[in-house]
Amino acid sequence: MRIGELAAATGVDVETIRYYERTGLLQDPVRQANGYRAYGRSQLERLAFVRHCRALDIPLADIRRLLEFAERSGQDCGDINRLIDEQLARVRARLKSMRALERQLGQLRKQCDAGHPASECGILHELVAAAHGEACACHDEAGRARRATGGRTASLTRAPGRSAGHRAGARAPSRPRA
Repeated sequence: MRIGELAAATGVDVETIRYYERTGLLQDPVRQANGYRAYGRSQLERLAFVRHCRALDIPLADIRRLLEFAERSGQDCGDINRLIDEQLARVRARLKSMRALERQLGQLRKQCDAGHPASECGILHELVAAAHGEACACHDEAGRARRATGGRTASLTRAPGRSAGHRAGARAPSRPRA
């Protein structure tokens, strides 16, 4: 089969297949007399293996190691388990990071209610504050501390007298008494 057929059969882009060939993840195909690459069942299976690993977000270096294990099937699988454990740890770390991002966006979303001009939008005020190097609502501790003390007003798009955490209809936070 030609490269386009291989791409269609596996769902892998033609340029990605060529990249995998250049990097050695996919064996070089035989060349036909007309110069076209001719892929066989072994390349199809190997590419499907690589694609499945990439769908699991396994890095190419680890895929290379897995392919080496697959070719030397008599080896102990302890290293394979460690490799997958490491990938699982990376995924868990990203999930933790994504949950933190979700919380931050949720905090940011709470800064604005609909039905007022963009110039009074608490979300925009928070983003402008962050652009000015100020703490913002989506970064919990710093945002709470700034809101508790009234915060410094950034001047990029804020209406005069509005604090960074202003929401339509919300009162400006009072300053703690000394």
